[in-house]
Amino acid sequence: MLVCSLVLLVAVAAVRISSRSGLPSLLLYLGIGIAIGQDGIFDVKFDNAELTQVIGYAALVVILAEGGLGAKWKEVKPVLPAAAVVSTVGVAISVGITASAAHYLVGLDWRQALIIGAVVSSTDAAAVFSVLRRVPLPPRITGVLEAESGFNDAPVVILVVAFSAVGPVEHWYVLVAEIALELAIGAAIGIAVGWLGSLGLRHVALPASGLYPIAVMAIAVSAYAAGAMAHGSGFLAVYLAAMILGNSKLPHWPATRGFADGLGWLAQIGMFVLLGLLVTPHDLVDDFWPAVVVGLVLTMVARPVSVFLSLAPFRIPGREKVLMSWAGLRGAVPIILATIPMVSGVEGSTRIFNIVFVLVIVYTLIQGPTLPWVASKLNIAEDPAEADDLGIESAPLERLRGHLLSVAVPAKSKMHGVEVGELRLPAGAAVTLVVRENQSFVPSPATVLRRGDELLVVATDPVRDRAEERLRAVAEGGKLAGWLGTGGSAASGTPGATGPQGGSAIPQAMKLAKKLGGAGADTRTGVNGSGGSGTKTRP
Repeated sequence: MLVCSLVLLVAVAAVRISSRSGLPSLLLYLGIGIAIGQDGIFDVKFDNAELTQVIGYAALVVILAEGGLGAKWKEVKPVLPAAAVVSTVGVAISVGITASAAHYLVGLDWRQALIIGAVVSSTDAAAVFSVLRRVPLPPRITGVLEAESGFNDAPVVILVVAFSAVGPVEHWYVLVAEIALELAIGAAIGIAVGWLGSLGLRHVALPASGLYPIAVMAIAVSAYAAGAMAHGSGFLAVYLAAMILGNSKLPHWPATRGFADGLGWLAQIGMFVLLGLLVTPHDLVDDFWPAVVVGLVLTMVARPVSVFLSLAPFRIPGREKVLMSWAGLRGAVPIILATIPMVSGVEGSTRIFNIVFVLVIVYTLIQGPTLPWVASKLNIAEDPAEADDLGIESAPLERLRGHLLSVAVPAKSKMHGVEVGELRLPAGAAVTLVVRENQSFVPSPATVLRRGDELLVVATDPVRDRAEERLRAVAEGGKLAGWLGTGGSAASGTPGATGPQGGSAIPQAMKLAKKLGGAGADTRTGVNGSGGSGTKTRP
C-alpha cells in the first residue's frame, strides 16, 4: 500500500515535470515502473502479459474517450478525409516498409517482421494529445494528427491479431475486407451511441451535476462494449461516440471535461507504470541496436513515405506534411499491442516486445521535445498568445425552458470595451448580472464590459444556441462581428435584440431570473435557486 501511494505521488509530480520539459509523460511513467520492477529499487517481479494487455485495453478506451471529448468538430471536419486515409492507407504503407526493414536488416522472420511493422505503425493517442496541446500548431495539422491517432488504433489492432494468430496469415484481400467491415461496424455504432447519448443528456435533468461527467464517460465506454460485441472496432466506436458527445453542448461541460481529463491522466499513469513493470531491463541490451535500426527506418522512411503518399490527393503544403511525418509519436499503444503475440504464444514474442519497447523509448525521447523546434524551423508554429476559445457550460431549466450562461471575459478577448447593448443578443436572451472585482451589479445597455468581468446571461431555450453563437462572435471579432464577416446569428440586428435594435430582452430576462430566484447566484457555480443550475463561458 505504501509503495502504491509513493508511486502515485511521484507520478503526479511527473505530470508537472513533463509539462515543463516538453517530454511526453510516457517516458516518466515508464521510468517509474522500471525503477520499482525487476532490476529496480524494489525488485518487483511481474510478468503477466495477459493482465497487462487487459488493463492496457481498458486504459486505452479511457484515453481515446478523453481525446474524443476534447476534439473540436470545427477542426476535425475539414480534415476528416485526410485523417481517414492516413489511418488506413498510410498504415498499410508504413507496415510494408517497416516489416521489410525488420526482415532484411534485423533478420526477423516474416511473421515477426509483420507484427513489428503493424505494432509500431500506430501513433499513440495519449502521446499525441499531451504533446500537441502544448504546441501551437494550425488547426488543420492538429486536427489531422489527433484524428489519425484516434482512428489508426482500430486497423492496427486487427492486423496485429491476424499476424499473431496460429496458422498461416490470411491473404491480403481477406484482411482488407475484415478491416473495412470492422471499421464500418465500429463507426456506425459509435455515431449511434454518441448521438443517442447526447440527445438523452440534453433533455434529461439529472438530480446532481456531478452525475453528468460519469454519464458521459459511461456512454463512451458503452460504445466500445457495443462495438466489440458486434464484432466491430470498439476503439473507433468509443472515439467517435466521445467526439459527438464532446461537440453536443452538454450540460455542465467544463466539469465533464475536467473529469475526463483526470481519468485520462490516471489511465496513463497506471498503464505506463504497469508496462514498465513488465519489462526486464537487462534483457533489453541485446535488442537495443535492432530497435534503433527499425526505428530509424520507421521515422525517416516509412512514416514520411506513408504521409506523403496518402496525403497526395489533398491540397496540403509540403512543409506541413514534413511536420506531420515528424509528429507521428509512438507511446504506450505499440507496447500494449506488443503483448498480443506474447499472449498468443508467437515464437520470438519476447524479442518483439523488447524491440518495440526500446524503439518507443528512444524515438519518443527524440521526437517529443524537438517537435516545437521543428515546427518553428518550418515556420508553422502559431502565436500561443491568441485569445482563448469561448467555452460554455449550460444546465437545462426544464420547467421554464431556460438556460443560465456564465461568461468569463479573459485578457485577450475582444469583448473588452464592448457595451452590453452592443452584444445584440437575440430576443429572449440578456445579460442580467455583471461581477467585476468581486462586486456584482445589474448592467444597463450602456455598461462597458472589461477584462476579468463575469456575466450572467439568461437565455430561453429557443434562442440559447443563437445567444452562444453571438457571444462567441463578439469574443472573436469585437462589437462589429457580423458586419465584418465574423459569425453570429444576431449580428445583423435581430428584431427585438438587446441593444439599439430593441431593448425588450433585458426586462424579459430579468423577469425570468426573478422567477428562478437566481439574480444573485454565483456565476462560477450556477444558480442555487429553484429549478436551475448554471453555465460557464469563456470568451
